[in-house]
Amino acid sequence: MTTDPKHSISPATKQHLETVKKFSAHNYKPLEVVIARAEGPYVWDVDGIRYFDCLSAYSSLNQGHRHPKIISALKEQADKVTLTSRAFHNDKMGEFLKLLCNLTDSERALPMNTGAEAVETALKAARMWGYKVKKIQENKAEIIVASENFHGRTITIISFSDEPSYRDHFGPFTPGFKISTYGDASSVAALINTNTVAVLVEPIQGESGVQIPEADYLSKLQDLCKKNNMLLIVDEIQSGLGRTGKWFGYQHSPNVKPDLMILGKALGGGVYPVSAVVGRDEVLGLFTPGIHGSTFGGNPLGSAVGMASLEVLRDGLLENCIKLSPIFRKELEQLHHDSPHVSRLRVLGLWAGIDIKPESGSARFYCEKLLQHGLLAKDTRSETIRLAPPLMISEAQLKDIIATLRKVLC
Repeated sequence: MTTDPKHSISPATKQHLETVKKFSAHNYKPLEVVIARAEGPYVWDVDGIRYFDCLSAYSSLNQGHRHPKIISALKEQADKVTLTSRAFHNDKMGEFLKLLCNLTDSERALPMNTGAEAVETALKAARMWGYKVKKIQENKAEIIVASENFHGRTITIISFSDEPSYRDHFGPFTPGFKISTYGDASSVAALINTNTVAVLVEPIQGESGVQIPEADYLSKLQDLCKKNNMLLIVDEIQSGLGRTGKWFGYQHSPNVKPDLMILGKALGGGVYPVSAVVGRDEVLGLFTPGIHGSTFGGNPLGSAVGMASLEVLRDGLLENCIKLSPIFRKELEQLHHDSPHVSRLRVLGLWAGIDIKPESGSARFYCEKLLQHGLLAKDTRSETIRLAPPLMISEAQLKDIIATLRKVLC
């Protein structure tokens, strides 16, 4: 068993860490790097040391740090109007939602801010559809979710998590959810009853280590939903907007068209929180004035940023991800073969989960070693290193990432 690596911390870094320790609630345990500047795939700490960002803020930075087009849109809009609330119209939201609907082949969109807000919105929409359209008994709606899911941190969302650390000391929990086995459509079928209104699932699970189900998993879920008059809701907050080599993770499954899709993270281009639920008019058209809302949802600043973020992704980044994906996979498979520490590997697009053998130590240990070699990655579920480099990287930069991984893992 390896022991935790030791590295010197500069006085400037130490001062920042001590201030956070003193004044912040300790709900995170970040790696001991204090970032002061960023551009493209790189960040610099308070001492001027450069690192390659291989986490991309959990896919929020698919476009890279401070993309010029996104920053320009942010500044231009900030000089005009930033917030109106939904008490009034603004001249950006409609244009943004039209673009979003056209991109996703959806009939309506409902803008929010954070991913968790968008998940909560989708849950409310599904329940309302169940009562108004499916005509189930009031307060009896049930939604089937998947094991090892991660959809956010609100009380309702952690109510259907099976991760104890997300739930401990936060009860009582919101009822109305059943947990199936991720990747197993038959386990969903076993939970369906007359009160089931929807199935909520991540096409690829990021937080649990980039877990990739069989290609027909979503197709089978869609068949179950159609057969039983239920909604299929896909959470594309991490897996969407180019991360997997397609616009959305569900598109790796044949002939799937979700009823609702949840978007966030990269929709804000790494500069502003923007999220949305998109889907069928039969569902989102049920909302009427006053029953759901958000002061900041659809604000002109966020809408301008969202449009620029999508434009950047359409302007060659998706194609770049497609081009680099087979190289990423091939290099990581060779690393897996050569490393005495790697037990399993999962790769899709520019997204990977690398499992560390128990006898080799924790994933965090290796993330701390990668930090010392100038690469920022993040452990998840104790045994997995999660990699998500920005989609705008070059082939040469990708190979630099691999070289650094090999220094630490081989």
